[in-house]
Amino acid sequence: MKKNSHKRLAQYHKNRCKLPELFQKRQKVLPKIFEQYLEYYKNRCQNKRTRQGSRNILSGFNIYLRKSNIELHKISIEHIDNFLAYYTKNLAQSTRRLYRSYLRGALRYFYQEGHIKKNLASLVVGPPVFARSKPPKFLRPTEVQKIFSSFDLSNKSDLRTYAIIHIAYYLGLRPKEISLITFDDISFQQKEISIKDRKTNNPTKLPLPENTIKAITAYIIGGRPKSDHRHLFLQLVRPYKPIVRNDITRHVGIFMQKNNLCASAYWLRHSYAQNLLESGVSIYEIKEMMGHKDIDSTRQYLSIHINLMREVIVDETL
Repeated sequence: MKKNSHKRLAQYHKNRCKLPELFQKRQKVLPKIFEQYLEYYKNRCQNKRTRQGSRNILSGFNIYLRKSNIELHKISIEHIDNFLAYYTKNLAQSTRRLYRSYLRGALRYFYQEGHIKKNLASLVVGPPVFARSKPPKFLRPTEVQKIFSSFDLSNKSDLRTYAIIHIAYYLGLRPKEISLITFDDISFQQKEISIKDRKTNNPTKLPLPENTIKAITAYIIGGRPKSDHRHLFLQLVRPYKPIVRNDITRHVGIFMQKNNLCASAYWLRHSYAQNLLESGVSIYEIKEMMGHKDIDSTRQYLSIHINLMREVIVDETL
């Protein structure tokens, strides 16, 4: 415990050394308005490091206001932008993001309490970092065919993975969502499945393709252990407990390796999104089917129309 404390202390001083000299001196007492916010924040946040981070940024902000002869109620987004540019110029991108978050919270409080006339919190954003997110990774049609043709359907483990991969590829479900599927969620007659536990807390129903229904049925008949559990996917050794998200990820990963593919369970989800895009489905419909909270999450999956790009640039079709 002491060793970790020393490490955190050393890192704290290291980060402080990166601050411009003007801001390196810590202020023990801040103006009343700032201290009122910190007391309010203390009652809402239990994390001491986060609270200290808020005090640090407000200390720097107070120094900036005093040196610039600016009263709090007269601040503008230009003042805040100048302050952050100078205060965070030597800090890592992740640290800058944290300080912006701390300052947004304070500005929101100042506006609600009437200390500033305009809510500037929503304007405190970082620059777009276009290369931050990795491009979506998906499977090409030939790779998908290779996977589905390589299963040994006389093997119980393969039958289970076969059904899992069908669900992930044709429905775009996350590993956790797959692990939580129960018999009560599946309507074979209506050919649909209910997904109750999504990141958006917005349950939905998705159509079940015929081949996916066959894959699930084959697993239930030939691969699923007899059990009173209502979960669809179970472990194959006693006591036959329901498998969890990490099991889904591991079993799919093992099967990909067997086929010499450096792919994961999420590649199947990416492939589902790519297939929807190429089928002409609108991004708003894809958002709902993928279970995304906002449209920006969906755009990350659909940033590249691979087939169209290859046809136009290199005259090649997949």
